[in-house]
Amino acid sequence: MMHTLGFIGAGNMAEAIARGAIDKGVLPPEGMIASDPSAARRELFKSLGVTVTQDNAEVVRLSQQIMLAVKPQMFSAVAGLLAEQLRDEQIVISIMAGMSTQAITMKLSSLNPQASPPRLIRVMPNTPMMVSRGMAGVCVGENAVAGDETLTMKLFGSAGKAVLVPESAMDAITAVSGSGPAYLYYLAEAMQEAAAKLGLADQAALLVNQTLLGAAEMLVRSHDPAGELRRKVTSPGGTTEAALKLMEQRQVKAAVVDAIAAAEQRGKELGS
Repeated sequence: MMHTLGFIGAGNMAEAIARGAIDKGVLPPEGMIASDPSAARRELFKSLGVTVTQDNAEVVRLSQQIMLAVKPQMFSAVAGLLAEQLRDEQIVISIMAGMSTQAITMKLSSLNPQASPPRLIRVMPNTPMMVSRGMAGVCVGENAVAGDETLTMKLFGSAGKAVLVPESAMDAITAVSGSGPAYLYYLAEAMQEAAAKLGLADQAALLVNQTLLGAAEMLVRSHDPAGELRRKVTSPGGTTEAALKLMEQRQVKAAVVDAIAAAEQRGKELGS
């Protein structure tokens, strides 16, 4: 049986994509196949109704589109298989962090110079996909044809939101939304630590988590930009203003802007 989508790697991100596809009706379970060396991960995908296998070659042979859901350092282990067995009509979707479509193409071409260059779609998702609140940047490789990205956009849209960008923007996407959840967790850590120091240790997690959740929901629903929402909370001479003045004195905003720029630069370094 031919499947619409095959996963090479059945980790947490692949699970989030599969669940989103099933829940939103993008693909039925029987339209997917997944391979993974872990029996536990195969069993989990099997419980979703997805066909499972230990054999990556079976995924390549039986899938119209193949998602590389492995860590970048594992790519070499599957590159030879792809180079030898990939068919011209197949599309490869990569969620490997930091690996450009050019790098993937060069690797496969070096292993099989006679083969046609692969039709590649590259995606930078983030971990909130696992709770259906993800954000993904999607770019199309130079050998892809119009429409190759359609299924990818539906898949990642089913577990959050997805935007189509040029590949030159992918390091920025990684720095902003790929790494972005860690920035929020860092802020949450600091707020919880402050709450504990103020005598609220038992309620710190609830107070902070619900506050961030509510603020994020308002940010999404409101037509106001972030700066205007901040101003609406900040009364002149009040408690919020006192906190924000100290943050400005400590140049917190500038530090965040510089930190994200550093993340983008590191992405460029890793990609090269």
